[in-house]
Amino acid sequence: MINWDSIDTVMLDMDGTLLDLHFDNHFWLDHLPQRYAQIHNIDLVAAREKLSGEIRQYEGTLQWYCLEFWSSALDLDIRSLKEEIKHKIQIRPYVGEFLTRLRKLGKKVLLVTNAHPQSLSLKLEVTQIDQWLDVIISSHQFNEPKESQKFWQQLQAAEHFDPTRTLFIDDTARILDSAKIFGIHYVLGIHQPDSQIQRRMEQHPAIYHFDEIMPPRNDENSAHG
Repeated sequence: MINWDSIDTVMLDMDGTLLDLHFDNHFWLDHLPQRYAQIHNIDLVAAREKLSGEIRQYEGTLQWYCLEFWSSALDLDIRSLKEEIKHKIQIRPYVGEFLTRLRKLGKKVLLVTNAHPQSLSLKLEVTQIDQWLDVIISSHQFNEPKESQKFWQQLQAAEHFDPTRTLFIDDTARILDSAKIFGIHYVLGIHQPDSQIQRRMEQHPAIYHFDEIMPPRNDENSAHG
């Protein structure tokens, strides 16, 4: 599926791509409504309705991903509430081997995420995936989400990558659309970002796990040389 000789730079989303999206879905759909209901002393059904209505209207914007915004809007410490269930933060299958092989092949590996720095720091602390990454970019650094062309323009200015020799992997179709519009030649989706929910991505070429596109080990290259 992928000719690794034609790729210099690999950009990877975090939640739903390198990490199981189950943590985030469980947090926003279950844990947060329960804790919001407890803290604000309201009915759970009412809490769910209020939260889903408020959160949905910001989807795809920088605020949607901003923990400080939601902490203020909901009068809660979102980072602390996430820490309560941090045991659910999990790396997706084959990630360590995939990233290790990319590094050994000399590819530049970037984490490119919409996650807020508070969420990012918690996940790096738990998973230590940063050991395999060259660069970590949160869209909050640029004040633009990955859905925006301005994000990609600023990323290009900061990292000087060649879009025609770049692979970008993300679990969200609208973000892959944005990368494609910018000119990133290789875009790849994730079929089932949440291990607990069946889903197929139809809008872009996609994989379930990284073993489907595992780069060869250096010794495999030389053996076929």
